[in-house]
Amino acid sequence: MPKRALVDKRPWLLASLLAGISYYFIRHGNVPDIYEWAWKGAGVALLAVYALARHKGADSRAIAAVMAFGALGDVLIELVLEWGAIAFLIGHLIAIHLYWRHRRASLTFSQKLTGLALLVLVPVVAFLIPTDRAAAPGIALYSAGLGAMAAAAWTSSFPRYRVGIGAVMFVISDLLIFARMGALAQSPLPDLLIWPLYYFGQFLICTGVVGELKRRQG
Repeated sequence: MPKRALVDKRPWLLASLLAGISYYFIRHGNVPDIYEWAWKGAGVALLAVYALARHKGADSRAIAAVMAFGALGDVLIELVLEWGAIAFLIGHLIAIHLYWRHRRASLTFSQKLTGLALLVLVPVVAFLIPTDRAAAPGIALYSAGLGAMAAAAWTSSFPRYRVGIGAVMFVISDLLIFARMGALAQSPLPDLLIWPLYYFGQFLICTGVVGELKRRQG
């Protein structure tokens, strides 16, 4: 990486990693709520700053907005679940628009099938998960945006094994959140996996998009 990138850009990634990883270990500690929420939001918020610092252009601003709404969702979900879901959904819609503008010109059968599966199965599975059936329609509605985002990421021209995999990790993280309302209500698995899957999914998405934009630029 060029010296200028090391000095001016990479620290935002390092700061994001520090915030994102350390949050996992302090989230059930004695940190006052307001500071814990800020800590939680910082990891992905710093990815937004990284995107703006690393590349200039409408696409980098779009992925920065995706990260910013993700960070907002991280905080709002601690206050009211629905508020957080709305922030995330706005981020998904921005991401869909970005990925669609950069859709892959030619897709193999398996790539088309995976994209279709994400688009259809994510909201269906999400609808079936919660024990509280009154919550199922709202979860399915949000998950339709989530699945569309993952499908668009998988079929975009951005690196599939960074952006596509990152989007799938995001999907799994959210499905685990919903599973806490159903079959995994008493399981420690969601608590162990939700944050790492989500944060590193966002990390892969952001660095994958920005890295590809930078590569195409130069």
